[in-house]
Amino acid sequence: MEHAPYINRADSLLYLTDEQLRQGIEAMFFAYRGFTSDPDRILSDFNETHGANYGRAHHRAIHFINCAPGTTVNNLLNILGVTKQSLNRVLRALIEDGLVESRVGRMDRRERHLHLTPEGRALEQRLSDAQRARMRDAYRQAGPQAVAGFRTVLEAMMDPNMRHAFTQIQDGS
Repeated sequence: MEHAPYINRADSLLYLTDEQLRQGIEAMFFAYRGFTSDPDRILSDFNETHGANYGRAHHRAIHFINCAPGTTVNNLLNILGVTKQSLNRVLRALIEDGLVESRVGRMDRRERHLHLTPEGRALEQRLSDAQRARMRDAYRQAGPQAVAGFRTVLEAMMDPNMRHAFTQIQDGS
């Protein structure tokens, strides 16, 4: 596979120009746009058929509740980095529409543990299948060394607290 035009040689990666970095940033924006286009389309169709008004915030909540069934509202707040009011709006809609279930904590009754319902899991599956297909195709085109490098770059871009949350999710804890 040919290298992207903004990176000419592997040994020059430590000495990227501002122009090369700008092009990398733009590539990231366009890649994100592609990465979110499939779930956006799926949610748009879902909204039309179910009379809902779901967007990317709902998708992220569903994704992370699926990754860690039983996660608390506070944990989800930390992962998503949104305000409590914003998350409450998203969760209220997902709960009212029967996609998410909120259970009172067994040890601490003030905690709310979140679980996807069967309908929520089905929607999450559709959303994730689309993103996995896009990632799988991109990874196959790029090859294993590029994939490993891409993950290294993504992890290096994370703030330390987000890297810790990412590691916990990866470890299943």
